[in-house]
Amino acid sequence: MQLVDVLARIGDEVVGTQPRPEPPVVLALGLVVLGVVAVPATWRVSRHVVTIAHEGSHGVAALLSGRSLAGIRLHSDTSGLTLSRGRSTGPGMVATALAGYVGPSLLGLGAAYLLSERHALAVLWLVVVLLGLLLLQIRNFYGLYAVLVAGLGVFAVSWWGSEPVQSAAAYAGTWFLLLASPRPVLELHRQRRRNRARDSDADLLARLTPFPGLVWVGFFLVVTVAALVVGASWLVSR
Repeated sequence: MQLVDVLARIGDEVVGTQPRPEPPVVLALGLVVLGVVAVPATWRVSRHVVTIAHEGSHGVAALLSGRSLAGIRLHSDTSGLTLSRGRSTGPGMVATALAGYVGPSLLGLGAAYLLSERHALAVLWLVVVLLGLLLLQIRNFYGLYAVLVAGLGVFAVSWWGSEPVQSAAAYAGTWFLLLASPRPVLELHRQRRRNRARDSDADLLARLTPFPGLVWVGFFLVVTVAALVVGASWLVSR
């Protein structure tokens, strides 16, 4: 198959629509994903997905605010680091720090909207593109491995998966972003209470703005929970 044919197929799938699963199926997928997020053993593995979205959101915010992106690192302990160049204060730095914890939930909200409009394949191909762009900014081996595995997995489902499998993958991934996003915020709050997160995004925002870190943690939580409520309503409504 020639490149033109490949791009034409992808374009048709992105703008086309696919049937929506019945609400009980969507709810069942949500419950499965909730179990993945709630169980410590599965959360330790699946949290890498949130880290990828978290650091990618920092990177996008840095570029959109006029900063220069210097690279992204992802680590096996589910931590990450995004480096950007520019002023150490000001709106650009605030936007970059702000994006990390709210980014995954906003991505999930956007995906939920696309699914409500029956664009399951558009969600999958958008993820492939975003992971491909992120791969160009990764600066360590584990990060390359994690993003490449995730990207190849989503690509395989998008290209070879049957329509029900593609739909299930799109809904499960969206549920995961929505359901998983509040948990790192709660983890951040616990770490800050134990003085173990002095360099967190909330503490950086506290240094950049007049508001204390606890206010920013609360803001992160409100945004992620609101995105979950709205996104869930879009996913289950017909």
